[in-house]
Amino acid sequence: MSSKRIVAPGLQGYYFPAEWHTHEATWLSFPHNKESWPGKMDNIYTSFATFVRYLSLGEKVRINVNDEQMKDFALEHFIRAGANMDNVEFYLFATNDAWCRDHGPAFLINPRAKERKVVVNWEYNAWGNKYPPYDLDNAISVQIADHLNVPVFSPGIVMEGGAVEFNGNGTLITTRACLLNVNRNPHLSFEQIEQYLKDYYGVTHLIWLEDGIVGDDTDGHVDDLTRFVDENTIVTLVEKRKQDANYTPLKNNLKLLQQATLENGKRPTIVELPCPSPVLYKGQRLPASYANFYIANEHVIMPTFRDTADDAALSILQECFDDREVVGIDSLDIIWGLGSFHCLSMQEPLV
Repeated sequence: MSSKRIVAPGLQGYYFPAEWHTHEATWLSFPHNKESWPGKMDNIYTSFATFVRYLSLGEKVRINVNDEQMKDFALEHFIRAGANMDNVEFYLFATNDAWCRDHGPAFLINPRAKERKVVVNWEYNAWGNKYPPYDLDNAISVQIADHLNVPVFSPGIVMEGGAVEFNGNGTLITTRACLLNVNRNPHLSFEQIEQYLKDYYGVTHLIWLEDGIVGDDTDGHVDDLTRFVDENTIVTLVEKRKQDANYTPLKNNLKLLQQATLENGKRPTIVELPCPSPVLYKGQRLPASYANFYIANEHVIMPTFRDTADDAALSILQECFDDREVVGIDSLDIIWGLGSFHCLSMQEPLV
């Protein structure tokens, strides 16, 4: 049912719902690329399977696998982790890598439309052609949309799910460092990019932050920095150690948020989230961030790093979610892939 529509979805009343909107499912792409976790590939599956277990308690988990052998390997880990296998589904959609937030479909909804759910198929170039090949990942959105039999809109420009954050009520947060990088859409102006975001995500108001955190190979994805926890409340990463390289960029982003307004003209409530101590592996600083949590139907899953700040971050997030339990899952091995649970997942809203 895939088709290229002339009128953008945002102009037809479709919008990208907030992550806390009830999910029909969470989509994942099973990790298999050894180049993403050199020397640690075998170590990540316990945490990944634990993630699937928590997701499966409250929603379908739809997982892209390359072949039956990968499916059987995944099954073994999920069963061992205690996942609700009645809620786990596998799809033979081959991928180059595991980062479904960025290569997966962007689901928009319009409860009043005949077709209540559509997919936006952004182009994907592995964060500025950093990690070729990515042809399989770039095909995933259309494969999923075709399977679900929902219309597809293809804007024809590069965009990643981790680069944008939504309150579901008209406001989008992103960063200049990522969306204005010449390795994405060098032919587009700032104003043109803003218009694409409005037309294809169904938003009316944008908040632009500046730089991302050290070690982030995505050029500053917002899901490592700043997240909505409800329509009016934002949690944002803050570094208290002045000597740390993240201190100044996070302080600048905080100031921008403090000066920002939402789509309703009001100031957002801002909650500060601590940073863990620097996480290093083989001399490389990794983008360890508590902001890379995922809001599932029954839980909020937050990465932990065996750090003294883990408990404080969990407590802060739990205060933000009175309808969901916040759980921490060890991400010390997963973060070697330069992403965590939010980067690995893409929600499919129920409508």
